[in-house]
Amino acid sequence: MRVAVLASGSSGNATVVEAGGVRVLVDCGISLRQLGLRLAAAGLGVADLQAVLVTHEHSDHIAGLPTLLRRHPLPVLATRGTLAALELPDGIDVTELRSGAPIALGRLELVPVATSHDAGEPVAVIATGDGCRVGLVTDTGVMTGLLMERLAGCRGLFLETNHDQDMLRWGPYPWPLKQRIASRSGHLSNQQAQSAIERLAHGELEVVVGMHLSQENNRPELAARELALPLRGGATRVLTACQDRPLVVDLRGRPAPSGQLGLFDPP
Repeated sequence: MRVAVLASGSSGNATVVEAGGVRVLVDCGISLRQLGLRLAAAGLGVADLQAVLVTHEHSDHIAGLPTLLRRHPLPVLATRGTLAALELPDGIDVTELRSGAPIALGRLELVPVATSHDAGEPVAVIATGDGCRVGLVTDTGVMTGLLMERLAGCRGLFLETNHDQDMLRWGPYPWPLKQRIASRSGHLSNQQAQSAIERLAHGELEVVVGMHLSQENNRPELAARELALPLRGGATRVLTACQDRPLVVDLRGRPAPSGQLGLFDPP
């Protein structure tokens, strides 16, 4: 399995999950030009994508979606609440997601999981393929019991580390915005992510990636340090994704079992 974080942060988010010959773009919060450039840096092109999964309707996750779909009418996967907030071009194939209900795209299985964020019906994504399971969790104010249950056993954890609590508290943001970010429907702090890793770490965890870092209220070294503490110097890699350049992560996994293809058969 391969995960290419093309952009991650409050100015735009886009990630490609690839397994079994299927590539799904998770969110498109960057321009079509930037999407093309960053896909190319990861050895891909827009023509290599089979679908777009939208986690929620905030602009940093969908800003580039209308242009992408007008030029490349890919199928869209999103919850009913998210779809109600999107303005999709005519003729787009839409699949409605429900939290906890898996959907198969070839040999790549995606499970949306509800998050706690101030959007219509936001979700995280658990992706399974090529003998791997990875979790992509951003834009949630708390790690719910449901999220923790779904993330158990993942080989890759791409987990929001939006802010350092002290930097947010003493930083320049107005008080109402600080309250929103730190609320149960806001964003995860480094410290919250660390607590989650403490519970989710296991012997086959290959990589932990800090996601959606605030440029004003966090630093990559702070996020990486917090994420690494529960791992106690083990073999798990600790990385941070950023806003301005791609991060490509390959996961080894185990040999994938043969079986029927799903909704989208890879060529």
